[in-house]
Amino acid sequence: MKYHNITKADMLNGEGLRVVLWVSGCSHHCPGCQNAITWDQTEGLEFDNTAKEEIFAELEKDWCSGLTLSGGDPLFYGNRCDISSLVVEVKEKFPNKTIWLYTGYTWEELLEQVTSDNNLDTILKHIDVLLDGRFVLKLASLKIHYVGSSNQKIIDVPKSLANQEKILYIDNSEVLESE
Repeated sequence: MKYHNITKADMLNGEGLRVVLWVSGCSHHCPGCQNAITWDQTEGLEFDNTAKEEIFAELEKDWCSGLTLSGGDPLFYGNRCDISSLVVEVKEKFPNKTIWLYTGYTWEELLEQVTSDNNLDTILKHIDVLLDGRFVLKLASLKIHYVGSSNQKIIDVPKSLANQEKILYIDNSEVLESE
């Protein structure tokens, strides 16, 4: 897996101050994407032990709330094996830190894929919040929290899996109604 950047003390991509891994590879190619540079899976730096240790060093800090995975798309097929290993290791070493994951896939699309993809199953069982859906330029809003367009949802993954229905972690509909 390749990545473009590791952002430290980030407060825009999840609750609290977070470390963010910006992976390479995305097949969605949403018009207006703010990270189009990350679409090509062959571009960027190799995600190796040095990069992983850089993330772990941030997660060890008391003020760091957790890890956010973005890109590109962490759930791009070429990334799933490495992301699966990473989220398992993060949860084992840092059980009190949260993992947020941005993807262009919808929750419903992922549920269709999960039965035939062990890596995806592992990922979903080890993350806390999923920010789903493709960015849609005509639905873009600066007022909503953590996502770029109103079709994207912020999902509480453990509750959704336990209840077998999508349960929102943050509901942006109230913010949108006030527009």
